[in-house]
Amino acid sequence: MNKVYVFILLLIGFVFSASASVKEEADKAYQENDFKTAIEKYEAILNAGQESADVYYNLGNSYYKNKNIAKAVLNYERALLLSPGDNDVRYNLEMAKSKTIDKVTPKSEVFIVTWINSIRNIMSESAWSVFAISCFILFLLGTSTYIFGKKIVLKKIGFSLAVIFLFFTVVGNLFADAQKDRLVNRTGAIVMQPSVTVKSTPNESGTDLFVLHEGTKVYINDNTMKGWKEVSLEDGNRGWVPTESIEVI
Repeated sequence: MNKVYVFILLLIGFVFSASASVKEEADKAYQENDFKTAIEKYEAILNAGQESADVYYNLGNSYYKNKNIAKAVLNYERALLLSPGDNDVRYNLEMAKSKTIDKVTPKSEVFIVTWINSIRNIMSESAWSVFAISCFILFLLGTSTYIFGKKIVLKKIGFSLAVIFLFFTVVGNLFADAQKDRLVNRTGAIVMQPSVTVKSTPNESGTDLFVLHEGTKVYINDNTMKGWKEVSLEDGNRGWVPTESIEVI
């Protein structure tokens, strides 16, 4: 049994070592402006299951330099899912979006919603989990001070800290859950074809509603029809597009 464990550990180590080597080759190809090779190497890393924000970001940069805007947007979006607080990724994503044809104006939302979302996107799901656990430990310390403190001042401080850190524990857990849901249930997608006509019904005979172009982000609302998906834009427009015309983030 011990030999099996050793073999598994060696295999895992080999996989990570190989991935690190491939990444070094990909980074070198990118620095030498060999973007086609860089793309192949970064894609190989992802196909091997070594997903990371850094690889998606570098792949997005490679596609951008190779003038494949749709793929660049797709990979920047994937990097942002894993690392929502990364300003470099967000900046490059906006740069890539500025090269797309469709300019979608998001529907206005209540200020408090925008504010909460901006705070949530400061950190990833794992970072919010660590934050919540840390606050829970501090909550326990505050509670202990309140219960076992011998002075009134200490009890008041302990109670106040317990309430504050309990609040932050709840917030941290809620944000971690929201970020995890975004990762697991990915509804965002990018139009990958040069242009696609959005239909009123999930078939070619449906009424033409509007046309979308490559690089535009949509949200999948209905995934039940074979060969078709109902999508919506940030401005509220919606309709049906062929499944092969988009790629899920």
